Amino acid sequence: MRTTGEKIAGIFGATYVAIGLLGFVATGGVGFADTEGSNLLGIFEVNPLHNLVHLAIGVALLLAFAAGARAVTLVAGMIGVVYIAVGVVGFFVGSTDANILALNVTDHLLHLASGAFLVLAASLARQPRPATV
Repeated sequence: MRTTGEKIAGIFGATYVAIGLLGFVATGGVGFADTEGSNLLGIFEVNPLHNLVHLAIGVALLLAFAAGARAVTLVAGMIGVVYIAVGVVGFFVGSTDANILALNVTDHLLHLASGAFLVLAASLARQPRPATV
């Protein structure tokens, strides 16, 4: 039986893979690391590099999910902390040439929330598994 943290990591992993793939549909004609991208779902700005990052994060979370609670603790925790940092830094680089992921304010808020949930998932993955009967 999976811990709640493992389930969260699996759901986030599948979601990020789907968003990464869907992003390529939206980014036709956008340069690989353009500072301004196309809108995904009407509110998130993405470019092909941003899509690849989503795919990589999704695959990492799915691999951790497949490997179990210890892997989820490590991978979800690390990605969560990085996402929180990206969410904060994004507010400062959003309108500069350093914005190689074509981030907008909605992205920053989503990254902060995703980071918090992934840190929570890492913490919950360490909880003892429920006893099975």
